[in-house]
Amino acid sequence: MTLLHNPVIRGFAPDPSLVRVGDLYYVATSSFEWFPTIPIHRSRDLAHWEYAGHVRGAVPGDSLAGVPDSGGIWAPSLSWDGERFWMVYSVVRSVGTPYFDVDTYVSTATEAGGEWTPPRRLPSHGFDPALFHEEGRLWLLNLQNDHRPGGRRFAGIVLTELDRDTLSQVADTHLLLQHERLIEGPKLVRRDGWYHLVLAEGGTGFEHGVRVARSRGITGPYDLDDRPLLTSRDDPSLPLQKAGHGELIQTPDGDWVLSHLAARPLQTPDGPRCPLGRETAIQAVTWDEAGWPRLRHGGPQPAVEVDVPTPSAEPEPEPPPAAPDESLGWPWSTLRGYADPSWADTTSRPGWIRLTGRHGPESRWAHSLLARRITEHRAEAEVTVEASPRTFTQAAGLVLRYDSEAYLSLDLTWAEPEGEGQHGQQWRGGGRTVLSLVEREEFGTRRAAVVEVDASAPLTLGVTVEDGRARFWYVRQGVRTPVGPPLDFTRLSDDYGSKLRFTGAMAGIHAVDLVDAAFTADFTGFRLTCR
Repeated sequence: MTLLHNPVIRGFAPDPSLVRVGDLYYVATSSFEWFPTIPIHRSRDLAHWEYAGHVRGAVPGDSLAGVPDSGGIWAPSLSWDGERFWMVYSVVRSVGTPYFDVDTYVSTATEAGGEWTPPRRLPSHGFDPALFHEEGRLWLLNLQNDHRPGGRRFAGIVLTELDRDTLSQVADTHLLLQHERLIEGPKLVRRDGWYHLVLAEGGTGFEHGVRVARSRGITGPYDLDDRPLLTSRDDPSLPLQKAGHGELIQTPDGDWVLSHLAARPLQTPDGPRCPLGRETAIQAVTWDEAGWPRLRHGGPQPAVEVDVPTPSAEPEPEPPPAAPDESLGWPWSTLRGYADPSWADTTSRPGWIRLTGRHGPESRWAHSLLARRITEHRAEAEVTVEASPRTFTQAAGLVLRYDSEAYLSLDLTWAEPEGEGQHGQQWRGGGRTVLSLVEREEFGTRRAAVVEVDASAPLTLGVTVEDGRARFWYVRQGVRTPVGPPLDFTRLSDDYGSKLRFTGAMAGIHAVDLVDAAFTADFTGFRLTCR
């Protein structure tokens, strides 16, 4: 047996969809407003995972410009029909409204890290689509959304048969199941003559779980199990919280496992918060005498350590996927579009990344940002920056970001001479080059500190995250010099504020030029250490 330690994919990696192809396992996860779209990881033993590629071109036009925070690509579902991979997913363009404004697409590929076909639109009843392949037939599962006044946003699970070649609808859509408790994320598994409908239950927060229903016929009626397969909602002391959104698969040796999302909270005076976002975990599953799936260790609570079967053979690994650019490929991510050479340049100055400033950090369209996932509650990031801002509309620096209303940034920028108030740019020379520490949260922006610096040479900026606090610093004469007070890192989480949030904290570099979109900043030596 092999011992895995959950989460197996750490940091922002929610809604895992697990599939086995031969001796290899693949997981696809949600990317929301971030690119690359739909990251895919692979493993031979379920315990050790590596990045395997992503669905390039998942969004028509390769742009999610304008989508709200935590919009974009929700809950992709990965499947295998014996010849090729299928990826079905929804692009959600409205969050927190009766209308999700959803477009559901499907793309296929012969290799997970290879070329994916251009997306084709499918019936778009709601988010969380999945495909079920059986004896040459193709079925689309989905959540139904009733946007009307008095309607339920989670109005049941529906099933539509599609023509495999044309992807057109074959017959009427079937309503499989409605339930007074919120259910979503449907997946189908057939075993011993039963169709098992695996459902996400209770939303994506601390009430999350996995519930199973079953039927002798694919179109129902479906009967719900009287108890959850997985949940952590009854024990707030568990290290893995928010456990839910599962998928069942069988190993080559006939064992069963469940992939699911989970989160590792930090305890704060305002309650638990999960700045790392929702992560990917694996549980071992057995089947009881009545034919229902159960966690092998007993009860519905997720385990941190799980024994899974050791592969009987060690197959040759697949070749690593080719990144779009060696410097800006995974683990770098960008917002709402790929890193365009027009604003992210790795060739003009070898060993450096040159960012051209564009919109500000709250833009939904053109923010020049490169970031990486924070995977542990203790982390440190640093980077060396060289730039010469000439106005307060130009800035570049190091940022910890959750979304446009939750970020911390230490930026090299311009400010008036010391003692002079803010009156806009006066264009009379003078002014100072400063480091400005800014804290943005749902209710406004606060400048936590301003420090004058000599920017005639490259300047190293850094941040240390520990015990839920972020301490920013810069290096002066070889010594780390703190900038401002420690800031609350836990606000960069799903659980802070009043709005729906579904992603996770990132650390990265950015540049801003609100007037000319021409100011450039050079970065080198970016380092993110999580432990």
